[in-house]
Amino acid sequence: MAMVGFMLGSGTASAGQELTNDLSQCTPGKGPAVLVTVRGIKEPSGNIRVQSYPAISSAWLAKGRWLHRVETRASAASMSICMPVPSEGKYGIAVRHDVNGNGKTDFTQDGGGFSNNPSISILNFGKPSVTKVAFEAGPGVTRITVNLKYM
Repeated sequence: MAMVGFMLGSGTASAGQELTNDLSQCTPGKGPAVLVTVRGIKEPSGNIRVQSYPAISSAWLAKGRWLHRVETRASAASMSICMPVPSEGKYGIAVRHDVNGNGKTDFTQDGGGFSNNPSISILNFGKPSVTKVAFEAGPGVTRITVNLKYM
């Protein structure tokens, strides 16, 4: 897998790193990391995918420009996902629920959401601007909640 570097503040991060949902990385004294509480999961089936991006418009939701990805089985209406980040700085988080686990986007079935829970519409194909999703991750564990929306 090719790695691409992004400058975030004083650190460099590699793009495209797939991680497991290791909640021990989001305990007191750890970090930098983001503890993402995903709420509104329609049913405990399929997969939940959480991706972090640097909060810059050229990278936000651009194919292959995510920093880290955690994919795990959907198991409850609300789940916690630990997303380590390379350094303190501004990030955006995208969450997708692939309800049937087929690895494809099924617009009539699958759900999604973003950090800061911006309102999304069909007119912009559900892609909010980076300014609406950007948040500051500190040196420890930053907590955010993403509320999933379904069609």
